[in-house]
Amino acid sequence: MEKQILTQSTGAPVGDNNRSQTAGPFGPTLIQDVHLLEKLAHFNRERIPERVVHAKGAGAHGVFKVTKDVSGLTKAKFLSEIGEETPIFLRFSTVAGELGSPDTVRDPRGFALKFYTEEGNYDIVGNNTPIFFIRDAIKFPDFIHTQKRDPQTHLKNPNHIWDFWSLSPESLHQVTILMSDRGIPATFRHMHGFGSHTFMWVNDKGERVWIKYHFRTNQGVKSITSEVGAKIAGVNPDYHIEDLFNAIDTGDFPSWTLHVQVIPFAEGIKRPTQLFDVTKVMSQQEFPLQEVGVLTLNRNPKNYFAEVEQVTFSPGNFVPGIEASPDKLLQGRLFAYADAHRHRVGANHDQLPINKPISKVHNHQRDGAMTFDNQSHSRVNYEPNSFEKTVESPHAKVVGYDVEGKIGNYDYDDDVYSQVRDLYRLLPEDEKERLVDNIVGAMSGVTVDAIKERQLQHFFKVDEDYGRRVASGLGIKL
Repeated sequence: MEKQILTQSTGAPVGDNNRSQTAGPFGPTLIQDVHLLEKLAHFNRERIPERVVHAKGAGAHGVFKVTKDVSGLTKAKFLSEIGEETPIFLRFSTVAGELGSPDTVRDPRGFALKFYTEEGNYDIVGNNTPIFFIRDAIKFPDFIHTQKRDPQTHLKNPNHIWDFWSLSPESLHQVTILMSDRGIPATFRHMHGFGSHTFMWVNDKGERVWIKYHFRTNQGVKSITSEVGAKIAGVNPDYHIEDLFNAIDTGDFPSWTLHVQVIPFAEGIKRPTQLFDVTKVMSQQEFPLQEVGVLTLNRNPKNYFAEVEQVTFSPGNFVPGIEASPDKLLQGRLFAYADAHRHRVGANHDQLPINKPISKVHNHQRDGAMTFDNQSHSRVNYEPNSFEKTVESPHAKVVGYDVEGKIGNYDYDDDVYSQVRDLYRLLPEDEKERLVDNIVGAMSGVTVDAIKERQLQHFFKVDEDYGRRVASGLGIKL
């Protein structure tokens, strides 16, 4: 097979398609990486009008109530005192399927949360797993392409899915969780939610800590098997949407308790290969969960399209006291999500009632498609100016962290097996059997032997027992 040089859309050759440009090995991603921005921007515009990913979902309104004092960790006002209540909107979703796809498929579930705070909207855009398949935003369009339909046949293609996973061994941790018992939640109510990335909290003294979000379901974790999921999909493909609506409609309000893992700032800086890599977790024994508050869903949407379909979330929507970490997948998402909303819903998506903040908005952004609320009530559309008194907020200035390093495309820590090994060895025997059965079933459609053998090598590197079981299920002689 003749090799072809990978190029940008302009025809310019690509020097690195697996590592985005950063300021040093663990510094933030640079906007000068035009190849990264081109991939993300083009990817956001591939589908009209449904979401490129997380197309099908359900949502509800509710309230978040602070139950523990965390004011020493963050100056965010909505977390400032016990008993403080903040209105929220939570959207659950599948990831790979289209709007008409069944709910009970083996797929991660989106867990996207909007807090309507007095300092502006704050969004946590996570999943029902603490990790993800990839750790660099530059690989996100490629990953999702493998989960979507083949451009020629318009069918799902197991060869593409497992080819990408086998060539991206950092995916193995998430693949193992996806193929485990938790791969298909019984309902949206019976699964945890996670912020997945690491974030930085800053208190009113400018002191910093790293945190990870854990929303623990108070209904208990319940899952279903692939066989049960397939039967439900044939009878009621909207089972999860219906379940959530009916539960809230009858007063059975689901709730989650928010906990955070708190990692001291200096300690986190010493461990960047683990803390800022979204394919890895931080030990809960070393950094135990600390309760923050309780999230309760208590009101269904009145109009699905106006609320669930038009709600927009972005991990770049911060409030004072909460900042980004140098997690490279997070850094790309800070741009990509808001850009997707500008394309899918419009430049004025924040004016829609479901997205409109409860805090007063005053800026100089004007016009654009379907603008209908001149929220700043000003005749002046620039700043600084001599006709109004506009001031900035010192309270909102980011604290940040020191960054130093040579610009380049940096390699990642290659240890992608040890945490998967720990997870596999923790599973009871019956769960291991179901895990392997699910993997074998998912790989049964792979027709390229080299892909199966490459993926099998990763299972062996995790644990010999893991590899032998999958090999046996696939009928591959060792």
